[in-house]
Amino acid sequence: MSLDATFAALSDPTRRAILTRLAEGEATVGELAEPFRISLPAISRHLRVLEEAELIVREREGQHRRCRLKQEALVNAGEWLDFHRRFWSGTLDRLNDHLKQEKQNKGDKKP
Repeated sequence: MSLDATFAALSDPTRRAILTRLAEGEATVGELAEPFRISLPAISRHLRVLEEAELIVREREGQHRRCRLKQEALVNAGEWLDFHRRFWSGTLDRLNDHLKQEKQNKGDKKP
């Protein structure tokens, strides 16, 4: 499972909307396509990208294809984002403290 594929799939608002819908539960391709003003082949292309990024699973059920969310890829992306959020938050806090200290030191040195 590649973070690059995950974030590339998440970069499109239609795909994010599809994932949001699937977070509520399984749906057929037709049900997923309903709120969008795009063709079924276009929805299928979006679903293929999501499937290749391992964000969803598509299964044939009779004449219909049902889709469901696969949360593992989202969990991995969330963990990556959380790590970097903590890292940069801590780094920026330390930089802010340093700049405050520098400003205070300059103020103390003025005659």
